[in-house]
Amino acid sequence: MGAEPAIRIEGLVKRFGAVQAVAGLDFCVPAGATVALLGPNGAGKTTTIAMLLGLLEPDAGTIRLLGRKMPDERYAVLHRLNFSSPYVDLPLRLTVRQNLFVYADLYGLADPEGRIAELARTLELEALLDRPTGKLSAGQKTRLHLAKALINDPELLLLDEPTASLDPDSADRLRGHLERWRRSRGATILLASHNMAEVERLADLVLLMKAGRLVDRGTPAELLARYGRRTLEEVFLDLARDRRAASAA
Repeated sequence: MGAEPAIRIEGLVKRFGAVQAVAGLDFCVPAGATVALLGPNGAGKTTTIAMLLGLLEPDAGTIRLLGRKMPDERYAVLHRLNFSSPYVDLPLRLTVRQNLFVYADLYGLADPEGRIAELARTLELEALLDRPTGKLSAGQKTRLHLAKALINDPELLLLDEPTASLDPDSADRLRGHLERWRRSRGATILLASHNMAEVERLADLVLLMKAGRLVDRGTPAELLARYGRRTLEEVFLDLARDRRAASAA
């Protein structure tokens, strides 16, 4: 029998009044892989991630994270995962160091000073540690959010637009760090991104969503071949504009 997937979703449904944001979603994320969740705005990606984190309760379906049923067994698994999004603010009056200490304390780290120093070196935050978070640029905040997400060295990392607001050089450095970290840790990443070059570089598997449903899946190479395209951006546009895959034409 194969290893338990890091994420297993079956029949997941979420409604907001008359709007069905997620409509019977089924997928697995293999342990140790990077899987990208793609789709146009309104596809249900953020709602899906919110349900994985326990921030929203599904109307139907089941979620298992790292072999544990959510939300029933959430306290057995939450310390083993983390999340990053540049669209969720950290307390703006706290310094970078203070914000990281808060999360180090929440995760019960034995050596918070050492871990914060390590992340500050890796993510180029050393000169910013004593700056109020509200005084950071958008790109600096993005690096801080990733440091927060890596503070507990999670087994499962959920990323929403992890390189938003970063210049190309900083984004490339961050992606390289994520690749090295995942390989050394054997960790699993679920990535939601509109940066198709980022997805082509990082993802082992791509899940394509539209209108709350999973409409296609495959490795980047498989999707490029299936749609007869050169880049994932062209595949994304086919999906968004209801153009059929070449193999289905």
